[in-house]
Amino acid sequence: MSCSLTQRLRFEAPSAQLTGVAITGLGLSGGSLELKLDVLNPNSYTLRSTRLQVAIDLEHTPFGTAAIHRALELPPASHSEVRVPLTFTWSGVGAGARAMLSKGSLNYGLTGRILVDSPLGERSVELRTNGVVAVRDLAR
Repeated sequence: MSCSLTQRLRFEAPSAQLTGVAITGLGLSGGSLELKLDVLNPNSYTLRSTRLQVAIDLEHTPFGTAAIHRALELPPASHSEVRVPLTFTWSGVGAGARAMLSKGSLNYGLTGRILVDSPLGERSVELRTNGVVAVRDLAR
């Protein structure tokens, strides 16, 4: 294999940032959110994924897990918006739920895995990030 081909096929792990949280429903027992992720594929080739799973902490409180089990195509050297639905119950989410309902932004921690297929084979890649994210209420 030539050096240029080896460099073009070298695998770099994709990364994800949480760019938004939308409240899509609220009820007596809990609610639903839509997590908006910005997923970066740094590779020079398309990555395909059939599974993405994340756990989210809001205001340092475990809030829930979310997964998508549909095909995703991540174009080469670009960002893709991926929306992931999450449902939660009020019990156990305490400070995170209060902050979500009263503040315009939240501290978050996101961990998870994305299963990607590349020219070099299938890989399970860890996702881990934290920061501050804006909250929108779509339930109104």
